[in-house]
Amino acid sequence: MSVRLSKGAALSLFSVVILAWGFNWTVTKLLVESVPPLWLTAVRSAIALVVLFAMMLATRDLRLPKRGDLAVVFNIALLHMTAFAALMAIGLQTVAAGRSIVLGFTTPLWVIPGAMLFLGERLAPRRAVGVALGLAGLGLMFNPAAFDWSDRQALQGNGLLLLAAFCWAVSIIHIRKHTWISTPYQLVFWEVLVATALLAFLAAVFEGSPQIAWNVQVVLLFLYGGVFGVALAYWAMAMVNRSLPAVTTSLGVLATPVVGVLSSIVFLNEAIDLTLATAMVLILGGIALGTLGNQGRTPAR
Repeated sequence: MSVRLSKGAALSLFSVVILAWGFNWTVTKLLVESVPPLWLTAVRSAIALVVLFAMMLATRDLRLPKRGDLAVVFNIALLHMTAFAALMAIGLQTVAAGRSIVLGFTTPLWVIPGAMLFLGERLAPRRAVGVALGLAGLGLMFNPAAFDWSDRQALQGNGLLLLAAFCWAVSIIHIRKHTWISTPYQLVFWEVLVATALLAFLAAVFEGSPQIAWNVQVVLLFLYGGVFGVALAYWAMAMVNRSLPAVTTSLGVLATPVVGVLSSIVFLNEAIDLTLATAMVLILGGIALGTLGNQGRTPAR
């Protein structure tokens, strides 16, 4: 994993990651229509685990995590790979994929105040404007003219998606504070292993034995989610992060929700109204301002 890519190769690989993650929301939405959400995330995680195991053996990076990295292994496994993934899948049962991905990508908005409180970062004027824009976009999504506050299922689904974003934000804050011994790539197999075991346990407790109607489409969707959405995406981002500036990747990843919304229109026939489109522009624009306002500081990995 010491190889650095040329700028062109890194940008090409980064584009693949953005497409993989963007389409993954649509894939998850399709799966959750026929697979219980906890078993969905558990099976997808197990597929990713097998692929990562083979990759780690091939690159000779399979090694036990150091004691100093155990905290970050459990942090990412519990808050991102388990909590975020499971809450996202549960929320997608009742919330459109396009709206879900916009809510899921509010994560950086919660990272900024958390970084102020726990990392001692200063709220620069540009970052303050970015947070204000993002919160304005979020408020627009929940204004009474565009959101039915009497719909209990909608409230629950949207609330779970925001909680998922918050869990990811807590994970990011801890990651930024962590002093790495091994590389993130060397730890990802163990993070997925912990997440897979926990997700399978939670699925068995809350959803019973897996009731999955297997067919060719379900198998292909699972393979896409596990192989491209998790395993190869983590490997690719590890390569990209070594080859491109942090600001480039931080801003570039904002294309992911755009891909997700467009894929939901094409493959799920979802209608994206003016309110959601405006909210997405405000939220992503706010995140972009917040990212640019953080230049010169230690970026999140």
